[in-house]
Amino acid sequence: MTAQRSIIAAALAGVALVAALGACGKKEDLKPVAGQPPAALPVGATRAPTTQELTTPDAQAKPARSDELLKRSEQREPDDFDLPPPG
Repeated sequence: MTAQRSIIAAALAGVALVAALGACGKKEDLKPVAGQPPAALPVGATRAPTTQELTTPDAQAKPARSDELLKRSEQREPDDFDLPPPG
């Protein structure tokens, strides 16, 4: 019985430790490390991108959503690549 209690106590202590470590994250802007060289420039770029530019997804990474409902059925355009299965 004592072994079970010690296992349960150890598990609870582990969960509490993980929760405490997860709650101590920083919420500040990222800053470069002192003494380290800056990141390499992308090919063809004239200046280094800012942190905001690097962390903002472009339109291809996060496409806009179209909430427009289909009001009436429409005929599909022919698709040259819509081939029947072989055989």
